[in-house]
Amino acid sequence: MPDPTEFAITATFMTALGIFSLTAAARKLLGNSNLPAAAPVESFPTDEGSPHQPPASPPELPCGRVPVWFYQPLDLLGIGFIFVLFFGLVMASVRASEEAKLTLDVGGMAASIAFQFISAGIVTFFVIPRVRPVEWLGLRWPAWRWVFLIAPCAVVTMWMFFGGLQVSGFMEWIESLGVEAVQDSVKLLQTSTDPTIIGLMVFAAVIAAPLCEEIVFRGYLYPAAKKFAGPWAAGVCSALVFAAAHGSLAALLPLFVFGCLLVFIYEKTGSLWASVAVHFCFNGATVLIQMIARYYNLPLDAPL
Repeated sequence: MPDPTEFAITATFMTALGIFSLTAAARKLLGNSNLPAAAPVESFPTDEGSPHQPPASPPELPCGRVPVWFYQPLDLLGIGFIFVLFFGLVMASVRASEEAKLTLDVGGMAASIAFQFISAGIVTFFVIPRVRPVEWLGLRWPAWRWVFLIAPCAVVTMWMFFGGLQVSGFMEWIESLGVEAVQDSVKLLQTSTDPTIIGLMVFAAVIAAPLCEEIVFRGYLYPAAKKFAGPWAAGVCSALVFAAAHGSLAALLPLFVFGCLLVFIYEKTGSLWASVAVHFCFNGATVLIQMIARYYNLPLDAPL
């Protein structure tokens, strides 16, 4: 039986594109494609009676806490860029030989980490001419202490979901399709004997991925899509692209659910710090469990 991974990943990307395109077009035709923008400068008098100045922050949004007032039609190109970039990279990765995936050298790992930071840098420099990063990503989060409750609860929720998949026979079904149930990154972490590779893997999973992926997928892709397609379609589409970007059929459903959970947390808190913390804790716990399993020769599988 041929490996269905390439077909499933392609279908996931196309589904995300279709949902976004149809929803954005429908909202445009119905005349509600945009959420309210910032009010005109003239409507904000200053306390000193001096000439009018821009407000410190835009008006509150009627839906959620993630701002979209600074996104423009030009961001449709940004959405398309992220889609094409990750689709191309994932297809190249899926088509690579199994041997090539498991013989990644230090240079390859460093290049992978550099790509994550470069992609996050591209979307950052695309947005910051229009809005300060503090306002864009909600970096000034007064209720930051809640993260110590949000993060572990989110991780436990995902573990319960994984447990449900195991009990339901999902992983056995995946294996019956001729697909490897262990994600390539996990397998490399389990089998590599090079301490430098292991160290780079840990850095990529615990530092680079939580920070850079949150900036790209939650910080930019979700709110930019929300501007044109609304929060529900944007949440589903960004989670689909996030899941497909990891290139694993076995991890596709769990990572889609994780992506939806991260969008929900970001929207409810209004701060990317919350989703970064959840992502950090989830990946950190996964790496820790994998290292313990490696040391004690325990058979454990989990997505990264």
